[in-house]
Parts: sequence; C-alpha cells; structure tokens
Amino acid sequence: MSRPLVVFGDVQAAGAGVLRTALAGRPEPYAAGAAVGTRVPGDRSPETQHLPYVLVAKDSDIPHPSMANSRCTLRITVWHADPDQAHDLAMLCQGLMVVHSGPVIRGVRPGIGPLPAVDDKSGVDLSTCTVLANVRPTVLA
Repeated sequence: MSRPLVVFGDVQAAGAGVLRTALAGRPEPYAAGAAVGTRVPGDRSPETQHLPYVLVAKDSDIPHPSMANSRCTLRITVWHADPDQAHDLAMLCQGLMVVHSGPVIRGVRPGIGPLPAVDDKSGVDLSTCTVLANVRPTVLA
C-alpha cells in the first residue's frame, strides 16, 4: 500500500495575504495605509511613503511525520513612524492571524512578542512577533 503524495501550500504568501486583506480598511489610525509583503523593504527610511510596512516571513517548517499537518513559525515585523505604533500594529497583526482559518492556514496560535527594536540600517522603529501556524495538507495523488 503506497502513501498519498502530500504537499503544503506557501504559508508565507498565505500569511501575507491574510494580513493584506484583514488590514484593509481597519479603523485603527496606526493601521492606516499599511503595506504587507514578504521581503524586507529596500528603503526603510522614516521619510519613505510606504510606512507602515508589515513583513511576513517563514522562520521554520516542521511537517508531522504523518504529513497530515505542518507547523510553521511565521515572523511578523512592523516598521512604523514610532515605537508605540509599531507595537500596536504588530499586536493587531498577531491577533488577526490568531483568528484566521482558511484553505492554507487552518489554525494559528500566538508565539512571542511583540518585541520592540530599531532597524539597524535605517533607524526606523519596529516591532516583531511570531505566530505558530498549522498548515493544511494538499493531496496531489
């Protein structure tokens, strides 16, 4: 008896999509105009118009031996105009991920943070947190 061919979707892209959709039109002032992506922005200076910026990155991926689930750590980093807004937006992003369930990400638990920091290249305030995402398998054959 052969086992089915199972793969897992792109959890990093799915997480960015979740936040892109969930942040659109949020009433909180610190979330207004937030851009979401999966790459560190090249120009992160405070004068840049794309702040706030939310980065979603996959830090780990551990499939269950049965291939019925994969648990991934997603890191969410927020660059913002000041440390309070960076924290608040990171906290909101973490909360939005925790309440999400969809076709790729089936469930989420909070990880660490938000933790404050300063971008070493630009001096822009940032805050980072993580979530632990359970990723739904897709059977190909």
